[in-house]
Amino acid sequence: MSKRTSIEVPGLEHVNPIPNASRVGPFLLSGGIFGKDPGSGKVPQGVEAQCEQMFANVRKILEAGGATPEDVIKLNVWLKDIADRPVLNKYWLQMFPDPHSRPARHTFPTPDLRNPLLVECEIMAVISDQK
Repeated sequence: MSKRTSIEVPGLEHVNPIPNASRVGPFLLSGGIFGKDPGSGKVPQGVEAQCEQMFANVRKILEAGGATPEDVIKLNVWLKDIADRPVLNKYWLQMFPDPHSRPARHTFPTPDLRNPLLVECEIMAVISDQK
């Protein structure tokens, strides 16, 4: 059996004792990823800035775990206001521009995101040995 490895990105640490992601063999799954700036520790105002930073953080976590966006097979996304889906889609298309090679995604509306969060996601990736 493969050994589990905790994935941590400096500046993106959780308050609770949980890693940003966990990897076992080729499988990488994250906890909640949101728009926290790893340099300042602050979450920017507005859904546009938070989506942009969230996807930048997804890239950082993937890289720290030995993965790329091409390894992602699913994203779950929570939006405080589901009307912000077009903003989410803008950054989704930047990360996954090929319509024939996109991961699955489920977007959930939730008013329960803690302030100041407007968007949060989690990722699932299967890392290929053929890089």
